[in-house]
Amino acid sequence: MKRYALIAAFALLLAPASARADWLFTPNIGTTFGGDASGNEHLTYGASLGWMGAGVVGWEVDFGVTPNFFEASDANGSLDFTGSNNVFTAMGNLLVGIPVGGQTGGGFRPYGVAGVGLLKSKVDAGDAFKADNNDFGFNLGAGAIGFFNSHVGLRGDVRYFRALQDPDEDNEFDVSVGNFDFWRGTVGVTLRW
Repeated sequence: MKRYALIAAFALLLAPASARADWLFTPNIGTTFGGDASGNEHLTYGASLGWMGAGVVGWEVDFGVTPNFFEASDANGSLDFTGSNNVFTAMGNLLVGIPVGGQTGGGFRPYGVAGVGLLKSKVDAGDAFKADNNDFGFNLGAGAIGFFNSHVGLRGDVRYFRALQDPDEDNEFDVSVGNFDFWRGTVGVTLRW
């Protein structure tokens, strides 16, 4: 009996470690640029919550808000709203990243991201003009996370957002690329558990 217990203990020591999954939470801050934000670059902020199964493939939900998106960034700009305006994004994404250095301790993880979701734009210029659009959209991007230890890292990424539209506006499901688009660059602190 003792011999079987020793064999079983030795087999457990030699067995490969179970695959580990990571939960990632990243509050972020950055700027918009390009596309419809060209010349109207503004502060943007948000957060994402993601999961990486075995470190390579995972998913993420990403939220972002850009106040004053449609305001010109300089005093001589062509747009000057007296009311409020903003852009809100809520995307469900596929993440693909390689954990260089493993999933514990310090390391580096470059990744690509793509997904679909809500692109909401709102303009309220008082009685003169109001618009509130809820568009289906997509985003594509890439970035990297550098982990200082097993639980804290710094993340930076760049993403392209674009609205989708129904070109015929009939009852059939047709989708084409819309006109509203912009880029977003952010940095944030990533918490991993």
